[in-house]
Amino acid sequence: MSSPDTLAMIEQAVEHRFAHNGDTRIHVAMAGQGRLLLFLHGFPDHWLTWHAVMAPFLESYRVAAMDLRGFNLSDQPLGADDFDLALLVEDVAAAIVACGASSAIIVGHDWGGWLAWQVAMRRPDLVDGLAIVGMPHPWAIARELAINPKQEAASAYVRAFQQPGAERAVPPERLGQWISDPAFRDRHDQAYARTTLAAPLNYYRVHFPAPPYKVLDAPPARVQAPTLIIHGLADTYALPAGLNDVWDWIAAPVTLHAWPGVGHFVQQDQPGRLISALSDFFSVHGFDRSCSQHLDLDSALPREQSCNNPKFK
Repeated sequence: MSSPDTLAMIEQAVEHRFAHNGDTRIHVAMAGQGRLLLFLHGFPDHWLTWHAVMAPFLESYRVAAMDLRGFNLSDQPLGADDFDLALLVEDVAAAIVACGASSAIIVGHDWGGWLAWQVAMRRPDLVDGLAIVGMPHPWAIARELAINPKQEAASAYVRAFQQPGAERAVPPERLGQWISDPAFRDRHDQAYARTTLAAPLNYYRVHFPAPPYKVLDAPPARVQAPTLIIHGLADTYALPAGLNDVWDWIAAPVTLHAWPGVGHFVQQDQPGRLISALSDFFSVHGFDRSCSQHLDLDSALPREQSCNNPKFK
């Protein structure tokens, strides 16, 4: 099915709901029945970026995609305190409840991947399975910025975003220059016409490390859910060295796909490949067979580490 086909299908299929986290409303688009599959987008993006990936799962899952706090149809507070990590994690919890579930398989890209990591560490009760696209573990981000000059250089744009008033220096056309599909570009432009850019830039200002960079000494809470990691080796923002030793922070089976020649926006550039990887992951861990039970697979499945613990440069 082509991208315009899935775009129209998802737009017509979804029900739009609003979750409430205190006074903040979080937009969620949902369709289908079964185990909840919740997608989290990054920057600069919004919920509909997942349309091609959501479509084939409609028959077997309750499929939902959030607008993160600060984006599109969700509320857009401007204060740094409004982007406290605990609030962001509870946004996801509220979205899950709004979809009629108590937990979900969470799929996140970019900042959505960062938030998915945080939810898995802080609220393991919410996460049946975890799929991360194009976002190293938060502890790996800190490490790479501290020890890897190439990653520091690749993150130079972040230091610009962290400056006061940076939103005034970002041309609107830059926000969609990564999009090749004209139909989705039109939806994207509409979403950013509704977005006050100072709000989403708070993710960079509040949560992305700032100089002087340092390795985090305290170990993180280990992720308890089966985890799929997909990373394009041609990603110019999050370099693949950030994948190294990620398995040390996960106390569950890990599947890692590192794709040569693939860039940052995998859900847009390689949706078919991503769908296949997700489908295999769901099948291996029994997510396609049960929508109501938490499966304890740690003792039943071997710990998976692709390429025998590779080292990425």
